[in-house]
Amino acid sequence: MRASFVFSEVFTGLRRNVTMTIAMILTTAISLGMFGGGLLFVRTIDKMKANYLDDVQVTVYLNDEISSNDPTCSSSTCTSLRQSLETNPAVESVVYENRDQAYKRFQEIFAGQPELVELARPESLPSSLQVKLVNPERSEVLVQEYSATEGVYQIDDQNKFLERFFGILNAGRNGTFIVALIAALAAVLLIANTIQVSAFTRRTEVGIMRLVGATRWYTQLPFLLEAVVAGVAGAVLGTGGLVALNYLVLDSIIGATGSVIPKIELVDILFPVAPILLGTSVLISAVTGYATLRLYVRH
Repeated sequence: MRASFVFSEVFTGLRRNVTMTIAMILTTAISLGMFGGGLLFVRTIDKMKANYLDDVQVTVYLNDEISSNDPTCSSSTCTSLRQSLETNPAVESVVYENRDQAYKRFQEIFAGQPELVELARPESLPSSLQVKLVNPERSEVLVQEYSATEGVYQIDDQNKFLERFFGILNAGRNGTFIVALIAALAAVLLIANTIQVSAFTRRTEVGIMRLVGATRWYTQLPFLLEAVVAGVAGAVLGTGGLVALNYLVLDSIIGATGSVIPKIELVDILFPVAPILLGTSVLISAVTGYATLRLYVRH
């Protein structure tokens, strides 16, 4: 099989159907870009889980009697509760925070909102036991066990807030994947249609080649490579779009959140997202091209 002939036929086919080729590349780039965005969503969520789960705590707020009269957690009720938590195999550490310490931390957190600090009083903040768990994802077990314990006013599970927050991010990720799937379907249809049109416009020369003994693979390989080349171009364009979107838009948005959402680095896009997009584009293009040739280009 002469490689020069095959590649010249690929170039001829792409040039002859230039408008459809451009549409195929753009549609593939959009679908792969959305798919890559979904992969970056997953990677970002994994980073956030790794960062935040290590710091997740369960805050056991104590009732007003302990908060008002026991600044050192020396009463029998507070001591008993603290010892019970410290001996619990699910608990890694326990730190007592009295009312004055809670008010001081409140002032530090809301230092940029002096009106709110002026309205707050130490008496409005309860004492608490800051509980760090061995496995933060199992926090609901601790909440159920101690919710009705004497001296407990309320239990705040930070993991519940994170679950809601990650749920919103997961919904965004799923939406991105759905849009990518729809765009991928459009790309598949365009690839199939482009191959059919290309084969139809070259039906005479292909027929002559078959008459003189050319194999089916020899005559059909250029059409298959056309789809693969367009898919690779779409993957490169989609990856470039992700890089541009990250530096032109996402950097400023993520930067405005402070350190809540980890920054997306160039390496996050180039590896492993870019190779996945390239492999996906080659696979989809090759499979679609082969199926189209088998179903519609039989002779």
